[in-house]
Amino acid sequence: MENELLFRNRLKVARAEKNLSQGELAKLVGVSRQTISSIETGQFNPTAKLALLLCIALDKKFEELFYFE
Repeated sequence: MENELLFRNRLKVARAEKNLSQGELAKLVGVSRQTISSIETGQFNPTAKLALLLCIALDKKFEELFYFE
């Protein structure tokens, strides 16, 4: 599709800035390490609730972590 918007994220960079492993971040927000990995690679889009929990855990605004391309 030509004008398809892709939901992207900067989760891996933000997590690295906080010196957190995938497992540590997963524990903070109540999901598995595999879920964090899947979000980082774009294989899974988080729910609104999980996206907000990630923003809180990483001390970022929503638009700093997630964007359309």
